[in-house]
Amino acid sequence: MRIALDTNVMAYAEGVDDDRRQLRALEIIQSVPRESTVVPAQALAELFNVLVRKGRSRELARMSLMKWRDGFPVIDTTDSVVLSAAQLANDHQLGIWDSIILASSYQAGCRLLLSEDLQDGFTWSGITVVNPFSATPHPLIQLLFTAGST
Repeated sequence: MRIALDTNVMAYAEGVDDDRRQLRALEIIQSVPRESTVVPAQALAELFNVLVRKGRSRELARMSLMKWRDGFPVIDTTDSVVLSAAQLANDHQLGIWDSIILASSYQAGCRLLLSEDLQDGFTWSGITVVNPFSATPHPLIQLLFTAGST
């Protein structure tokens, strides 16, 4: 199953804000199958912004982005992604930046987007948003971690 990581998963793994979520994010990063996990380019841009806003130097933030890029394939934001995202934002009253992440993940063939920003369980065109920090794990994330441990 192909999955995408949203900004908040990477930001928590980087130690932004919450020790409990950092531990969970690191557990997620270590558990996901590397060969079928991708990072949307939009999420990398947002991560840079979050890290700088939270006090990291621009150079350290850039180095963090390079680390994520080296660890996972990055999916591009194409013109067709932007057009799909605009339709998604319009149809479901979502923000354009979240819509770009969801649309690019869909275009990359992902089945899951791990994010706490969108509604847990929201499904669009066969891709489901799953909040990996939820107290009640979504069945698809349980399946992901069961499959990842085999």
